[in-house]
Amino acid sequence: MKNYELILKYEEIMEHMKWAQEIPYMSFPSDWEVKITPPHVGAVVRFRVKKGDAEVSIYLDCYDNLGCVGYPYWEVYPYEEDVFRCDMLDTESLLRAIGESISGQSV
Repeated sequence: MKNYELILKYEEIMEHMKWAQEIPYMSFPSDWEVKITPPHVGAVVRFRVKKGDAEVSIYLDCYDNLGCVGYPYWEVYPYEEDVFRCDMLDTESLLRAIGESISGQSV
């Protein structure tokens, strides 16, 4: 594998094994389609949620690579013409914000 050293360095920087243990489980509503996407631009995790014509983008930033929150946080876009952010462990608020984003797009 020609990029093995680069991949190992990236995994070391992003601490994949650490976050795999710390990211909480979530139960999504059955009418949401969830698409896992590769993390990029410094996110640790990225996924999209779709319901009907509404689509929401979500990422987890654990290092303030994409913002300046100061702790690991989820970001939901779009959300009320802006973004929504919450603590990584606050999955109740995250799921509520995703649902509100979907509802807002369906109006």
